[in-house]
Amino acid sequence: MYRKMLSPAAAKVFSLLLLFISSWEICSVKSTVTYDRKGLIINGQRRILFSGSIHYPRSTPEMWPDLLKKAKDGGLDIVDTYVFWNGHEPTRGKFYFEGRYDLVRFIKLAQQAGLYVTLRIGPYACAEWNFGAFPAWLKFIPGMEFRIDNQPFELEMQKWVTKIVDMLKAEKLFETQGGPIILSQIENEFELVEWNLGDRARVYGQWAAHMAIGLNITVPWIMCKQANAPDPIIDTCNDFYCDWFSPNKDYKPKMWTENWTAWVQQFGTPPLYRPHEDLAYSVLKFIQTGGSMNNYYMYHGGTNFDRTNGAFVTTSYDYDGVIDEYGLPSEPKWGHLSELHKVIKTCEPTILNSEPTVIPLGPHQEARVFNPPTGGCVAFLSNHDPNLPVNLTFWNLQYELPPWSISVLPDCRTAVYNSAIVTARKTEKKMIPFQGALQNWESYSEGTPSSDSSKTFVKYGLTEHLFLTRDTTDYLWYTTEVFIDPSEGFLYNGQDPLLNIMSAGHGLNVYVNDQLQGLHHGSLETPQVTFSKKVKLRGGVNKISLQSVAVGLPNIGTQFEKWNLGVLGPVTLSGLNEGTRDLAKQNWTYKIGLEGEDLGLPFTGGNSSVQWAQGPTLAKSWPGTWYKTTFDAPEGNDPLALDMRTMSKGLIWVNGHGVGRYWSASIAYGNCSPHPCYYGGYMNNQKCLSGCGKPSQIWNHVPRSWLKPTGNLLVVFEEWGGDPTGISLLRRTI
Repeated sequence: MYRKMLSPAAAKVFSLLLLFISSWEICSVKSTVTYDRKGLIINGQRRILFSGSIHYPRSTPEMWPDLLKKAKDGGLDIVDTYVFWNGHEPTRGKFYFEGRYDLVRFIKLAQQAGLYVTLRIGPYACAEWNFGAFPAWLKFIPGMEFRIDNQPFELEMQKWVTKIVDMLKAEKLFETQGGPIILSQIENEFELVEWNLGDRARVYGQWAAHMAIGLNITVPWIMCKQANAPDPIIDTCNDFYCDWFSPNKDYKPKMWTENWTAWVQQFGTPPLYRPHEDLAYSVLKFIQTGGSMNNYYMYHGGTNFDRTNGAFVTTSYDYDGVIDEYGLPSEPKWGHLSELHKVIKTCEPTILNSEPTVIPLGPHQEARVFNPPTGGCVAFLSNHDPNLPVNLTFWNLQYELPPWSISVLPDCRTAVYNSAIVTARKTEKKMIPFQGALQNWESYSEGTPSSDSSKTFVKYGLTEHLFLTRDTTDYLWYTTEVFIDPSEGFLYNGQDPLLNIMSAGHGLNVYVNDQLQGLHHGSLETPQVTFSKKVKLRGGVNKISLQSVAVGLPNIGTQFEKWNLGVLGPVTLSGLNEGTRDLAKQNWTYKIGLEGEDLGLPFTGGNSSVQWAQGPTLAKSWPGTWYKTTFDAPEGNDPLALDMRTMSKGLIWVNGHGVGRYWSASIAYGNCSPHPCYYGGYMNNQKCLSGCGKPSQIWNHVPRSWLKPTGNLLVVFEEWGGDPTGISLLRRTI
């Protein structure tokens, strides 16, 4: 066979290409992720790893590359995310992996950014996410009991976890296949459930662990807050501080899956801000006590778009992240932690190849010295006093340490970083309105549903809210008729009858003969709602309409199958000639969702049959009202938001995309401290609260990628009543 000879230069290039391909193939086949007591070992190299949580559905695919780049530039090695079952399988057997739920795309982009991935498959996530990421249909499988030794649950759970693992294997996304996934998590903070539910929960926990091991993903599994995690699964820590933590076997690494950068915010509560000095202090304290992997929860919190918030959780999931909800670095936090990561990376071999010598330097002060026989020396000088600075003498040199701080000496002599000394520049973020961007509002008011509507149906008695809606909408109408005999005494003596209603939550809007009687809501601590009021009734037939409202589904706790919503009774009318009438024991007409949802108002603004009012007839401060307008995309690339402070409570859509819930009328109550909060002393979920007496949230993030250059449709459903002409479009800028 004739063969054309390559030139020397071409032959050299070809040889290098073959070498690269050969090396890549060896790496793909022989990549390993193992561990010992000092840390994860990736391809034979023991590592100290910095990680950050970025949940793919809480931002848009267009935001992902920039978020991941900022994470890498900030010194992270790993991006951490849950997998959100109810986003991927909203209807049983029908799967969705597109748009914000394109998990594979997110993982591949992380790899392109130079990041590893920790995939927390769960399938329970908590994460302040709707129903803890369980799909609502799961609750209604016969015999279902969540997160316990229960065959229906274990069958569905195994099917889902296996589907995800098989999909990722097919895409070659595990590190041993050449992909970026180096860790996977099964279950989530499960030991809390075991304490509450006992033996059947413990049996399930062990079953879940062994089921996961059997999937042979070839990278380690972890279980967070799970002290009895069986080998080879690594148990990990979630807390504000994890220096105290030790894994359940001395040959497992000390890993921190959630270093909380803040705390969950609910409607009715103020946001918590964690000082960056304390966050840095917690990381250094962890590393100097043998910690090898720290994950910031959250590095970028993002937004609970659509209706994905857990019960009463705000739509903003900013979580005081290192990158804010809009994708902008939070300075000086981002810079301060970036410097920490750089310093620790220079010390990594010395720390990982030796055990520290602890040298007391005072009642609240110490030095930890890493000095391996192979050479090198690293020292951590700590002042654990929350209030007083100190001057320390260490190895005949003087060091000044602020309160509640740790200094790093990469050569055991020169302090190059202190957790409380911030050199990164601080930036101020502003929300600047675009004047006149939102005009020409139109309104459409909903009434109570008519019993002859094709969208209604009749059932005897009261039915649980979620059983009927299956979480396809926040709203469910209960309507019944009450016949009042013309001889009733109250019609003549002026003593109106008392209507009593008990709802399991979360909100209850009561109408009698189409007249609003009250708007009521619960809270996370007390979701139940009680209505008790004397009402005007007439002789003959009266109509009672109850609008039950969900504000997200609970995301934490036990026995999800027993959680209920809606009007379950009692519903009584007292003060009649007969005494008290039990209205629960009669026919009720049900309607799932809103009329406007049936008409497609969130997505198209409705068809020609919808009569919108505008100008002087625009409805204001009227409950149950839809509003729409169109606007052009503002120039520039700054992130955008809507200021909703002139509205009360409802939902927002832009071009059919669910911006999410708003509840500007929900005022934050708590014990707030001056902002910025003093960093010294242990952090907890009641420290460093800010914004008491103000709405919990007034801004709703609108991703730029959802907009067209012109003619963008903004639709708002206002549940309680508000003034849409006060809504403004803002840009977030530094």
